[in-house]
Amino acid sequence: MRLRQVRFKLSTVIIFFVCLVVLISLMITDLLISHSVSKNIQAHSEEKARIVARTVSKSHIVIDALENRTYSNSVQDYTNDIQTATAMLFIVVMDMKGIRRTHPNPDEIGKPFVGGDEKQALKGEEYVSISKGTLGESVRAFTPIYNKNNEQIGVVAVGISLKSVETALGRSHRSILIVTFFGLFVGVIGAILLARYIKRTLLGLEPFAIAKITEERSTMLQSVHEGIIAVDHQSTITLVNKSALQIFQKAGLDSNPVGRNIHDYMPSTGLDRVLQTGEPELDEEQNINGVSILVNRVPLLVNGQVVGAISTFRDKTEVNQLAEQLTGVRAYADALRAQSHEFMNRLHVIRGMIELKSYKELADFIRTLVNYRNQEFGNITEHFKDPALGGFILGKLSYAREQNVDLTIETGAVIPEPADQKTTHELITILGNVIDNAIEAMADSAEKTLEVSFTYDGEWLDMEVMDSGPGILEETQERIFEKGYSTKGDNRGYGLHLVEKSVQALSGELQIDSKWMLGTNVYIKIPYKSKEVES
Repeated sequence: MRLRQVRFKLSTVIIFFVCLVVLISLMITDLLISHSVSKNIQAHSEEKARIVARTVSKSHIVIDALENRTYSNSVQDYTNDIQTATAMLFIVVMDMKGIRRTHPNPDEIGKPFVGGDEKQALKGEEYVSISKGTLGESVRAFTPIYNKNNEQIGVVAVGISLKSVETALGRSHRSILIVTFFGLFVGVIGAILLARYIKRTLLGLEPFAIAKITEERSTMLQSVHEGIIAVDHQSTITLVNKSALQIFQKAGLDSNPVGRNIHDYMPSTGLDRVLQTGEPELDEEQNINGVSILVNRVPLLVNGQVVGAISTFRDKTEVNQLAEQLTGVRAYADALRAQSHEFMNRLHVIRGMIELKSYKELADFIRTLVNYRNQEFGNITEHFKDPALGGFILGKLSYAREQNVDLTIETGAVIPEPADQKTTHELITILGNVIDNAIEAMADSAEKTLEVSFTYDGEWLDMEVMDSGPGILEETQERIFEKGYSTKGDNRGYGLHLVEKSVQALSGELQIDSKWMLGTNVYIKIPYKSKEVES
């Protein structure tokens, strides 16, 4: 059985580790300070005892008493006064035999000094030691006593109780502990506030949730068929998915672009404009070392500020192939729908003639209809050798009849199949939008005539579309190719923009001649290489 991994909240982890760090830091500080304070207190006590011992050793009362061996109460009183004033445990004056001549306890006067640490002092050495005497364990400072002839005549021993030293250390340590617990309390409060701030910054998400989301988003980005590249506000590439790398490798670019400046990696990019303007650029064409791609560029906004930009793109060859398939299907569907509608109308006529028993007129009608359809179909298939283009034109003829528009197709020469299938795709885009616009423009016209003529000289294909519609206003003609501009309402204005883009893609020429209430003529001229000539 697999054990479930325990996941702690971010606030819990932060509070635990901050408190742990603060506690360890304060404990180490406590140890260091306690050690330093202990040494300072002990050194201070030793220095204090040494100073008192030196002071007593220089006293004339003490020197005279030792030199004359007259140990009156004045020496005892003197040392007691000094002891009381300096808060010493004891001040003992001894002769060269180690016999006490003064002592806090008068009963101990005349007895040998206890502790065994006085021997070096009797030899003229000044020092500090720790030993246990009649008054308990103490820090002792020994100082030799000399007469005027610089002869040693005795020793002064000054003691400070170790209990007083430990008491001072205890007071200091309590102060340190108070500061330590206060620091720990402040650390806990700070950890809680820090955890809340970080969690608020992370939108309330826990680290494991962020990791899961990041992993899912990364998988999604890598599985998208479109190429994706993102940059930050300094134009540094921050993200590239697998599809984008495949397109970049096809264009001969380096396979490791993350972290590089977008201008150094891909000079033809337009992401810099998006970063500067904050405006998206949709359905743009871009060329990367001969590879054409269709690009969408959008800014990344946070609190109204542009923090980066992202571009999604796809190889235009794939888009063209898909568009050709969709265009063919749509043209086929339109043709079937128009022919079905037209066929139903003819059936209604035939049914009416049968009910009226006009059999002779019915026979003439069917004969005329069959001859017309055969003539129309034969004319198209004879002059248009490209099946896709021929089927498209037949579909437009049926659609025009459905809309009560008299559409005439004129061609003075056979139009061969083009060497590049891209030409067919662009031609269908051009003619489809121009013819549809013309039919729509004549919706309210009394006379609805539309003529499309083709001229081919072996190198160039000239096309002219003439309608009897209301025409285009002069002030409107300047903007008819502008993307999204239309006088027919919202979400319109893409047809003529696509026409212009397709003509440019074929390196052709486009001209519109329109007069208000007199109709519109559209002239298109493109280079056209025959598949037979190419082969």
